[in-house]
Amino acid sequence: MLPHLRLEVPPLSARVSPATIASTLARLIASGSATTKADLVRTTGLARTTVDTGLRALFELGAIRLRGFRASIGRGRPPEIIEIDPSFGVIVVLDFGAHSVRISIADLGQQVHAQDELPVRFCDGPTDVLNTVLDRAEQMVEVAGLQERYRVSVIGIPGPVASKDGSVVRPPIMPGWDGFPIAERVRSALGGRVLLVNDVNLRALGEARAVGEAGSLIYVKVGTGIGAGIVDIHGCLVDGADGAAGDIGHVRHQGSTAMCECGNEGCLEATASVAALARRAKSVVGEGPDATDRFLSLLHDRDARCVELAAESAAAIGELAAMLVHVVNPSRIVVGGPLDDASDDLLAGIRRVVYDRALPLATRNLTISHAILGREAGTAGGVVLGIEHAFDADRLEDLLERRARALRLASQHRPPGIHDGRTVSASRELDLVATR
Repeated sequence: MLPHLRLEVPPLSARVSPATIASTLARLIASGSATTKADLVRTTGLARTTVDTGLRALFELGAIRLRGFRASIGRGRPPEIIEIDPSFGVIVVLDFGAHSVRISIADLGQQVHAQDELPVRFCDGPTDVLNTVLDRAEQMVEVAGLQERYRVSVIGIPGPVASKDGSVVRPPIMPGWDGFPIAERVRSALGGRVLLVNDVNLRALGEARAVGEAGSLIYVKVGTGIGAGIVDIHGCLVDGADGAAGDIGHVRHQGSTAMCECGNEGCLEATASVAALARRAKSVVGEGPDATDRFLSLLHDRDARCVELAAESAAAIGELAAMLVHVVNPSRIVVGGPLDDASDDLLAGIRRVVYDRALPLATRNLTISHAILGREAGTAGGVVLGIEHAFDADRLEDLLERRARALRLASQHRPPGIHDGRTVSASRELDLVATR
């Protein structure tokens, strides 16, 4: 079960378009922060009539519905609760890690209806891997029984993402995936809108939106590779011009001459990732495809050599994190990934270096902690992106215009006195809300 996740809501005034107002109201309802008409009026600062207009549009589109009454003290009728209609849309989140993918099916009201985790071998190639994952995702959507009218798939992938092309660019741990049209393949299988995001960015967004207040955040993931996701003070991802922001694993680590899978020498990932540590501990863990798992297991059991290497990794990552603190000045640094899961040495070492190296002003209000959501952070980030794209103002405006055209065409061929049933139903529902 995910906590209520904050959704981005733009500033409002009565002069903005009806679609923008509808978009904002839908996001507030989906976030759980405003679920009655009175809540929406108070939260947005808009007039009741303006809120009425936005709610009417959402009712007519089938995006929201009424669900019982909120308990209240005192006289008068209790307020009617408004919620996102589960049939309005489905979010499919494919959160890939180095060795597995977590598949989550959620509605636009943040309810997760199904989850599964499958092992993956990127070396099998994109066609085989995606065929297996997409077949399972489609089965899960069918079993969930959501007869949606809109679908958005959000894919977190452990490699550099060219979001405009819907592909990854020379991903070090994904041989054969360079330039493969991942988004197009997912779209052909699942339909709807497809968003391709770096996996660490997805986790960073989920972590940032799981807390009550907005604030800048850096999420550092240490596993087979090393990456960072950056969220600004407003809770929005910092992607960079080409989607490469936060790729800290390929920053040069001073004094290192280790060759990285990217082809460069001395990358942080080649020195401090779990894969690099397992190679350095081969006298203890051996070699082969399971070496990283054995390293993590021995680290968890406090093997002296593995603990020593984890401390060295923490020191190297902490040095870079201290530099990022001066560049970004975040309010939170979140540490996650397999190395963090295996022991507290990584977090402790990063904390020690950052607080020692960074200036007091930059660390005055800085917290450095484990991920709140753990492995669910990627799912949370996918749900946030899915909802915000489904309720994008431009998309709602297009839906409203298409509906208006359809009603005009229908009215031209409808005998006098015959009304559109859905419009009448929506108007009655809004009238109920308006009286609360």
